[in-house]
Amino acid sequence: MGWLQNTTTSAAPAVMAPAASVEGIDVSSHQGNVNWASQWSAGKRFAYVKATEGNYYTNPYFAQQYNGSYNVGMIRGAYHFATPNDSSGANQATYFLAHGGGWSRDGKTLPGALDIEYNPYGATCYGLSAASMVNWIRDFLNTYKARTGRDPVIYTNLDWWSRCTGNSTAFNSTNPLWVARYASAPGTLPGGWPFHTIWQYSSTPIDQDRFNGDQSRLVALANG
Repeated sequence: MGWLQNTTTSAAPAVMAPAASVEGIDVSSHQGNVNWASQWSAGKRFAYVKATEGNYYTNPYFAQQYNGSYNVGMIRGAYHFATPNDSSGANQATYFLAHGGGWSRDGKTLPGALDIEYNPYGATCYGLSAASMVNWIRDFLNTYKARTGRDPVIYTNLDWWSRCTGNSTAFNSTNPLWVARYASAPGTLPGGWPFHTIWQYSSTPIDQDRFNGDQSRLVALANG
């Protein structure tokens, strides 16, 4: 999600929306300056914007994307693309918080999200054992919560989580799940999560997300 956007023009899978859901998108520098008015007209009501990666990269379009989504009326949040082989979870959480990843109880700001998934630069699990990966994730989450009072959202998918954390159940009662699965349903959830909070169901023509609840529940997530 955070490092590469699919540019295919094939049709998105047919996805049935539940009775209570809210449509949204997520974006990164690959989208450049987003036409947020158009996204609002298309029914999008929330967005996640890539802020940082590792402890070395900030999204040059972050201000336009983060503020632009807010200005049209969306509830928005920032996400961090993790590179666990580069530096500690605490270090990357601190970097994220210093570059747009914070949170405020204004009803318009979602808790920060940790994008933890396939390594685009090398070994799938970044050279970490499952136990070390779980510890890295915990370090990031704890640091973020200590600074903001919020439990971050975790973005991942079943295959990566199973392979690289041993399908850890350590976070399923504290951290909202944002699950990626490009299909007609979210499918089996990783890590024993009893339900998903957000489902990324397509990357066409931009990453498409669906909040699992109505607008009032989305506002509740923003407010903590």
